Parts: sequence; C-alpha cells; structure tokens
Amino acid sequence: MPGAGLRVTPVHRHGRARLYVSLPDGRSAAWYDRDSGRVSLLLEEYRDAVLAALAPFVAGEPTVGPPPAPTSADLARLSLHPDDDLAPNRPGEALLAELERHGSARRFREDPRRVLLAAQERVGAELDALEGTGWRVLHSVPLPGAGLLDHLVIGPAGIMTFRTVAAHRHRVRIADPLVGVGRGAPAPVLRWVRRDAERASLALAAGVRGVLVVSDPSRLDLVAPPRDVRVLRDAELPGLARLGGVLKPADVESLHWTARDRRTWLRA
Repeated sequence: MPGAGLRVTPVHRHGRARLYVSLPDGRSAAWYDRDSGRVSLLLEEYRDAVLAALAPFVAGEPTVGPPPAPTSADLARLSLHPDDDLAPNRPGEALLAELERHGSARRFREDPRRVLLAAQERVGAELDALEGTGWRVLHSVPLPGAGLLDHLVIGPAGIMTFRTVAAHRHRVRIADPLVGVGRGAPAPVLRWVRRDAERASLALAAGVRGVLVVSDPSRLDLVAPPRDVRVLRDAELPGLARLGGVLKPADVESLHWTARDRRTWLRA
C-alpha cells in the first residue's frame, strides 16, 4: 500500500532513537525502534504501507509485530491532540473566520479581505501541490500576540515562511522595505517578511528564509532584489519542487512534526 501517504517522524528521547509512522489524519500506525530493530505495528492492516514508508530509513530486515504493551508515554508521543495540531488549518483561516463572523462591510465595492483571502487560497493551493515532491506545508500558523504566518513550508531546500501580497491585476513596485500595490500607499512589507522568518527560526531552532509572494500582478517592478528575502510571483511557486540540497527526508519530517504542534509557536 505505498500510496497510503504515511509519514515518518524521527524522535530522539531519553537516549532512544525511534521512527514514528502516522496516517495523513494524524493517527499512529507504527513505530520503529533503531536499537532493537523492531517495527511495532498498531494498525496491522497498514503493515505493507508501514514497511514501504520505513524502507528508506531501515537497513536489513526488521522484526515486525504488535507493540510490547506500549506505555502511556509511548502513546502520548505518537499523536497530537486535535486542538494542538495545526496541520488541518486552511489557507486564510483567520480571514475565513472573520468573514464568517462579521460578513463583508462593503456592499458596493470589493471587500479587501476577500481579495486577500482569494490570494492566500491561490498561493496555498500552489504550495500544497509541492507535497508530492518531498515538501511539507502548514497554513495560517498562529503566533503569540495575534501574529500569523500565512504559510510555512519545510522541504529539501530548507524552511521558508511565506507572506502574500494580493495584487489582483495591479502593478506592484518593491523598493526594500516598501511594497506598493497599484495607487495604494507603500507599506514596509519586506520588514514584516523578515520578522516572520526570524520568529519561525526562533520557534524551530533552525534557519528560516522569508519569501514574499505576489499574487496575480499585472506587472512586478523590483528596484533591487533584497538580499535576504526571496520575491516570487505565485505562478513561480511550482519551481520550488526542483530545489534541494539542504534537508534530508528524515529532517523534513522531524521539523514538520515539531512545526505542526501549536505549542511550538508559544516561544516565537
């Protein structure tokens, strides 16, 4: 069952190295203990899929069987409480909630919240398409103080935060740190992008690069490429699938497991 979409997460605790295997919905299927060379199956029907998922990380033929009476601590490590799991978050989650709560205040012209929501959903869909190439994606990551990361991606090319600018067929001009859309007043968006990356780096204890994504611009004028921020059009996002050379698959899974836990971001 190689197409089951199982995920492998390495965990090192109390001197023991294990690989935990989970289903896309977060349920645990098995774990592999490196010291004993044993695969402990929690869901027997996923035996073939579990072994296929572990194959890149396991040398030789492991022993496979039911877990030896797992302790409560073992089970706690295998999954997150649904309230703490950020993986189900949708692109623009906060905007969706706000619009559902209060509706649109503008009847005769387009509500900018809906324009931004459409842009975040468009960018989110492009990023989600990277999942099949070894990337992991989280949307609407909450930060202390009502902050929010539009998107966080972890993959072969490293960790990146994404902030979306909704151009909506307007001209965009970028002169670090200012970003201007159409005839609107420029805002220091690149400063916010850098702050997003810094906070994510603090939470994950790893290097993070900020990315500014311009959604659906009629024209993009970049006065000078910022040294530490990548600027992309949403149409360029599929190109990330070709990048690599920074993180191994096991590192990607481990960082994603950490990032999807809401409690991780309390220190951001």
